[in-house]
Formats: sequence, structure tokens, C-alpha cells
Amino acid sequence: MTAVASLAACTSSSATSAANQQSSTLQDVIKRGTLNVASCLTFPPFGSMDKSNKPQGFDVDVATAMATALGAKVKIVDTTSANRIPNLQTKKVDAVVCNFTTTAERAKQVAFSDPYIVAGEVMLVKKSSGVSSLKDLSGKTVAVTKGSTNGDAVKAGNPKAKIQEYDTSAAAVLAVKQGQADAMVEDSNFLNYQAKQDPSLKVTKDSVVPLEYNAIGLPQGDATWLQWVNTWLREFNTSGQADALYKKWFGVDRVYPLNPSY
Repeated sequence: MTAVASLAACTSSSATSAANQQSSTLQDVIKRGTLNVASCLTFPPFGSMDKSNKPQGFDVDVATAMATALGAKVKIVDTTSANRIPNLQTKKVDAVVCNFTTTAERAKQVAFSDPYIVAGEVMLVKKSSGVSSLKDLSGKTVAVTKGSTNGDAVKAGNPKAKIQEYDTSAAAVLAVKQGQADAMVEDSNFLNYQAKQDPSLKVTKDSVVPLEYNAIGLPQGDATWLQWVNTWLREFNTSGQADALYKKWFGVDRVYPLNPSY
């Protein structure tokens, strides 16, 4: 009886292990033939809509390259910063490629791949604003996006600053342009691009956060999927494809290297 029970237990364990392996998002995507990716399409040049109303941008191209490596098509799901984690938790998407900064707090809810882009967090202001550093924000309104870490970073650097949250980065940029906010804090890659588009704006040299590492967000508890994404990312980053896409969308070489620099 003991041998039979032991054999049954082993068989059950093996069956469970095989079932878990087959239930990986990796297998689901390959079988489905479609990779569902959440990207922020109000965050150019990371994500936006082209004249034909189709998704475009650096993050969109990263997601497309990832799908191609899987032999699948990509389906881009427009999202906001605040909805990145819920989209993963409800399995609406297989991955999030949307300027997703890795933090220990967020890692309690989602898994993160290795970084694919590095940024500083800086301020976008009008050239005539007189704002050049965090100390200049006392009593002033700072625009940030909901679901980002930027409001906390500003408060830590200057408790006297007033934080105003917006649903999208595009809305926060508009608030600065229209004088509803004195500054916006966001990813340096994004804000440098915005300043190039509007000569009345500038990016301050003072960093709110020195460096942040942005990664692909993935569902928790799926080691097979995480391993594949990290393996693909290593190939994507070392082949020169990632650098070429950055140059395509930002018009310059990467400002910060991918290797960690603390």
C-alpha cells in the first residue's frame, strides 16, 4: 500500500509539474499566436498613435520585436501608468512595455525583467519659469502622472512643493505649456524629446532621481516566461537592435548605458 501510495504521489506530482510548465504564458502566447502587450500611447516617442491611428513608438517597436522572436503577432493595448499593474493582475495582457520603472514596492505585485532602458527623472519647465532645481519648487505646482513614483520623489526633495496628478503624461506636459503647472517631473528620455518639440520648454539639469531602470512588467509566479523574456532581452540588447531603435525614435545615442551605475 505504501509503495502504491508513493507511486501515486510521484505520478500526481509529475502531472502537476507538467501542467504548470504547459500553463506558462510562454506556451500560451506561442499557441495563441498573439502577444498582448500594454503600452502607454500618450507618451511619445515611447508610445503614440500615428496618422493612420496605429500604435507607434520605441516601446511599441520593442514589443513588436519581442513578438517576432516568439513567431507571434503583437497586439498593443493602450494603458495608463496607473493601470499597468492591474492589466497584468487581471491577465488582460502578457507583458507591460511602458516606461515601467522597477521598484521593490511594485515587485510585490508584478515580476520585472532585466532593464531595457535607463533614465534619470528630471523636470520640464518653461524657459521663462526661473525654475532650475527642486529648491525652486517651494509653493509651486508640479505635474506628475498617476501611478508613477515621481510625486513621492518630489515631496522627498521639497516638501513645500504642490503635487498635481494627471491621468497621462501628455496631459501633464500640456499643463506646463498652459501655465497650470510650474514644472513636470518625468523620465529624462521623454522630457528631452518634449523640449525638442517645443522651443519654449527646457529640461533642467537638476535630477530629481539620479537613475531609474525601466523593465518589462510580467505576471508574478511564471518563472518560464520571465526566463524567456530575459534571455530574449540579452540578445536584443547585445545585437545592436535596441540601440538602433533608440536612435530611430530619440534621434541620439543612448544617454545612459544599460549596465548598472549606482
